[in-house]
Amino acid sequence: MSRKGWLIFIITCIVLLSSLVWMSAQNKVDVSGIDPSKVQAASERNGNIGDHSFGKIGSKVVIIEYGDYQCPGCGKINPKVTELRERYKDTVQFIFRNMPLTQMHPNALAAAAAVEAAGLQGKFWAMHDLVYSEQGAWENLSGSERVSQFEKFARQLELDVQVFSKDMNSTAVTSKIRFDTALARKVGVTATPTLYLNGTVMNLDDWTDMTNVYRTVDSELQKFGITPPSE
Repeated sequence: MSRKGWLIFIITCIVLLSSLVWMSAQNKVDVSGIDPSKVQAASERNGNIGDHSFGKIGSKVVIIEYGDYQCPGCGKINPKVTELRERYKDTVQFIFRNMPLTQMHPNALAAAAAVEAAGLQGKFWAMHDLVYSEQGAWENLSGSERVSQFEKFARQLELDVQVFSKDMNSTAVTSKIRFDTALARKVGVTATPTLYLNGTVMNLDDWTDMTNVYRTVDSELQKFGITPPSE
């Protein structure tokens, strides 16, 4: 085998080994007494980083998304999800949880860590949307190049880059991502994106034309006597 062939083989083994270690770690997170359909407060199990919320806190209508930042489908649908968040921000609580599919997407875990680290400086949703919209800028990078790209995003959002870089590798951020992933596995999520509306999986086929999505969310609001937003 050529030198280049050996290098590719070694890198592939490292990625595979990292994925196996990551998957094994998820099985050690105890979420047996937790209801994944409920909003999760900060606790020791999630690194004292609770669910990231957007919209009306405490609403009776909650949309929870399990996503992978390197997933092409997640990146494609994020503008639609953002549109939905803005339309219903006064009536619906939106939650995002990490589900990095590391066997298929080797940079998904690092991307999740970058977004969580930004969240510790109050910029979760800004980094969330930026990482999705700029998938092409980082999805094929590795090592120091990948870190440099995420640090570039951090500077763009006016974060303390030194703190950001440290937080990316912190126990708190790692615990948060593992906790989210354990919740995803508990409810049976096998693919991303997967979105739940009050515990019911939303049909992704509807997202091409948002009319059906709006109709579904409006109907759920009306069940609780909440007036849907006007056009």
